[in-house]
Amino acid sequence: MTVRVLVADDQEIVRTGLTIILNTQPGIEVVGGASDGRQAVEMARRLRPDVCLFDIRMPRMDGIEATRALAGPTVPDPLAVVVITTFDLDEYVYAALRAGARGFLLKEAGPDLLSQAVHAAANGDALIAPSVTTRLLKAFAGAGPAAPRRQPVEALTDREEQVLVAVARGRTNREIAEELHITLSTVKSHLTSLMTKLGVRNRVEVAMWAYETDRARP
Repeated sequence: MTVRVLVADDQEIVRTGLTIILNTQPGIEVVGGASDGRQAVEMARRLRPDVCLFDIRMPRMDGIEATRALAGPTVPDPLAVVVITTFDLDEYVYAALRAGARGFLLKEAGPDLLSQAVHAAANGDALIAPSVTTRLLKAFAGAGPAAPRRQPVEALTDREEQVLVAVARGRTNREIAEELHITLSTVKSHLTSLMTKLGVRNRVEVAMWAYETDRARP
């Protein structure tokens, strides 16, 4: 099945480059391009792409506001949004994750990682650039959560705690399976259970919860 993507970036050369890269990846098709956040939201609501790839800093409406409008907690039928940015420790990226983004990448990410992020988002998963995962979360977790973190509806098991910490450290499902000597399907099962117990929507929020509750601080 082809993943339909909407690209939004105010720099035409970047937008064109991302479009060319994505269209050459198997199973991905760019269905639209927007030059600002407001246009991106309008196009996304009209086209209903599988994944929106948004820059953070855009005119009229920035990527954070656009993400919140399409994927925020009050949106009844949220779209998958991946943020792509030049800044690996930009507080706006963290705000975008809180707004509902399913992951983020740096603009220097290669075609393979870009493709992985798009497919992950389309499949309901999330991907954060491995080089900045823990740096970003550690940097901003220290400031404390925007709102008090709810406690799990049910106590986490020892294995779920292990998976939680591994996710917070930026490990992929396959890496977690190898580290804990369990199957890939078991990892996915634990992740689903974690999201249910924590009341979060994706692995990005799982990782944020781990840092904000001191589960994964260095």
